[in-house]
Amino acid sequence: MKTLFFLRLCLVLAVTLFICGSWGFLVHKTCTQLAVYELPADMQPFFYKHLQYLTDSAIRPDLRRSRDTTEATKHFIDIEKYNTDAAAIPDTWADAVAKYQKDTLLKYGYVPYYVIMMKDRLVNAMKSDNEDSIMFYAIDMAHYIEDANVPLHTTMNYDGQLTGQRGIHALWESVTPEIEITGYNLYNSHTATYLTNPQQAIWKAVRKANGLLPAVFATEKEVSKHFPDTVKYKVVLKYGKTFKYYTDTFAAVYGNALKPTINGQLINSANLVADFWYTSWVDAGKPNLTRLLHSRFSRENARDLEKQVNSFKNNTLIKDSLLNATKGNFRE
Repeated sequence: MKTLFFLRLCLVLAVTLFICGSWGFLVHKTCTQLAVYELPADMQPFFYKHLQYLTDSAIRPDLRRSRDTTEATKHFIDIEKYNTDAAAIPDTWADAVAKYQKDTLLKYGYVPYYVIMMKDRLVNAMKSDNEDSIMFYAIDMAHYIEDANVPLHTTMNYDGQLTGQRGIHALWESVTPEIEITGYNLYNSHTATYLTNPQQAIWKAVRKANGLLPAVFATEKEVSKHFPDTVKYKVVLKYGKTFKYYTDTFAAVYGNALKPTINGQLINSANLVADFWYTSWVDAGKPNLTRLLHSRFSRENARDLEKQVNSFKNNTLIKDSLLNATKGNFRE
């Protein structure tokens, strides 16, 4: 009975992630890795030593959805449920609760507020010199920041179900980047920057993502004019269920029409993750993270890190087989 229950649980989880997954596993892992290269020298060794764990665990908040009924609404915010104008929604949790009540926020999504909650926990973990807690909250916070940069995480029409475009969620954040990522520019010159107003920073990202929605939907409609359904869709059998799924052919044209939107949001996500990690460290009093490592940061580690940073700057991480997310079969 326990085995049967476990198999059913895995099926529900897999189907949920297939339909509602955030940024796709590929991009979550990529953003998190890129953020490490943007950190200052005092932080980079600590995060680099945990790089494999960081990327492996980047999808962890999604995996909690099947067993934690409070998890889902931490990943999005349905702007329309609060106001037609995203700029009118308060930046702080306290002001939002006063305006909308807590139950409303918990029901219709509160990702920007939850990012700040995670940031506060990361600061406390750093102050306490707790290596495991630092990693836990750094990973979780990164995931929610990345979700906040996804346009379809800012609307009640999250999967195009209200506009006859069901499946657009996976199209935008998974299918298209998976087939395009080898052509993406994964480097930019941003370095981790202290955020004097973290609430404003995460809301700026949410509002920008929300502002991209008209193009996300309109471009799908425009591209669809040139595709009969037999070419636009494919029927996919996954986890014992059938799904009507956009084809790679359609996704390639859609992505080309949107360029450089998805690539740009990927980079914005990585940049903001680095900024929040750095800000948390500064607010914690700039603790010596390297001394928390269970094993020392060796000369070999330093050489490997330098190699990866150079590859990052040359935009050759994939070519050099150094991007963890693209090792093996990343198109699940």
